[in-house]
Amino acid sequence: MPTIFDKSEKGKTGTSFKEESFAEEAPEEELDDKLLRSDDPGLPEVSQSELIRHYTELSKKNYGVDDGLYPLGSCTMKHNPKPMEDLAKDHRFQNHHPLASEDLVQGNLELMYELGEMLKSISGMAGITLQPAAGAHGELTGMLMIRKYHEDNGELDRRREILLPDSSHGTNPASAAVAGFDAVEIESNEEGTVDLEQLRSAVGDATAGIMLTVPNTLGIFETDITEIAEVVHDAGGLCYFDGANLNAFLGRVRPGDIGMDITHFNLHKTFSTPHGGGGPGAGPVGVKQELVPYLPVPTVEKNEDSYEFAYDRSRSIGKVNSFSGPFGIMVRAYSYIKALGDEGLREVSGNAVLNANYLKERLKGAYRVAYEGLCKHEFVLSGSGVGEGVKTVDIAKRLLDYGFHPPTVYFPLIVKEALMVEPTETESKEALDEFAEAMLSIAEEASEDPELLHEAPKTTPVGRLDETKAAREPVLRWRTEDEE
Repeated sequence: MPTIFDKSEKGKTGTSFKEESFAEEAPEEELDDKLLRSDDPGLPEVSQSELIRHYTELSKKNYGVDDGLYPLGSCTMKHNPKPMEDLAKDHRFQNHHPLASEDLVQGNLELMYELGEMLKSISGMAGITLQPAAGAHGELTGMLMIRKYHEDNGELDRRREILLPDSSHGTNPASAAVAGFDAVEIESNEEGTVDLEQLRSAVGDATAGIMLTVPNTLGIFETDITEIAEVVHDAGGLCYFDGANLNAFLGRVRPGDIGMDITHFNLHKTFSTPHGGGGPGAGPVGVKQELVPYLPVPTVEKNEDSYEFAYDRSRSIGKVNSFSGPFGIMVRAYSYIKALGDEGLREVSGNAVLNANYLKERLKGAYRVAYEGLCKHEFVLSGSGVGEGVKTVDIAKRLLDYGFHPPTVYFPLIVKEALMVEPTETESKEALDEFAEAMLSIAEEASEDPELLHEAPKTTPVGRLDETKAAREPVLRWRTEDEE
């Protein structure tokens, strides 16, 4: 497909208005020479209809959650209720400047305060920060608070280790490392949960804490979580709860009630926000009472008859984001929680677990299930043994020909040829059956004609790409022939 630059032709332009039409609203001002380019930026010149048709055609070649099932684990993009989108776009929210004085944004502050209170109630935590812009950013914020806690206690020099199960989210070790800790891996046992004996042998004077992904990336809830917390606490460490998979137990279990000291939320997964392509996102962090002094500033506090940003927190780790955090995401989450209520939130987790187990049962005869038994929000299959020479990547590519976005592949790393599937709570039985039939057909094709899978996809705008080359030699911008 030609690029917009290929369609460019000198002199073409879109609709133009007379300057006086906007004279009062946007008076022309001279720009400083330092802000002007000395050379032609080389922007494409096309008509308005060509521009619209080009990007409409491109959009048809893409795939999103409004097109169909999006079975990616472990932080799957889910259905985004349109009323929440409309509320986030309301001009009374959207047009407020982040530097406006507090008396002009009392409604915004009230929403933020109430959202924080609801998240504290949902998680069983005593304090909350809404600043982090994503789950991994929330992880880092939590690690920085653990660091500050041990520093205040005079133990940071020796407490340098964060324990990490091998079934945790891939960002967990990175977050620990960025905060200055050493990651110590804890292997899973035969049930796919934390090996308690190995945990007991790993904790000690060097333990700063543990990062638990619950349910883990195998879709399994850590049944020994209270004992895990006790082991880490007895060693003087803190427990971080990766709450990205909150939709698996929403309204049923609170991290604060099972020994966790810190947890983050993926608002962009659990509470209605588009997620994909790098954003937008939000990763609020909740903490138990002893860690409240370390929360980032400012926090939103309520006075008798007003709301304000509070900066008076001498042991705070400081700001972790510009202004007060991703406010548009907060509007979506606030309205979603309000709309569902307690019973609705509980139904979310019930449907998430039901959908995942239904799909697993339909597929386990054709594919090997990594761990048997009840899963929560997601489950992991293996592409091994489906067909001679067939790998998980072949199954994923063939799914594109069936009109589905593939599941997450090759993660978690502890499962050979992993296929991580999360249908989410918002898909109907009809949608799950369509996906299951496609997966079963592919398994049959793999055994009868494996070469068909090796050559897939055949029906997409482009065929199979050299993904290794794309990762190592990315082309991120268009260049003229003279620049190449």
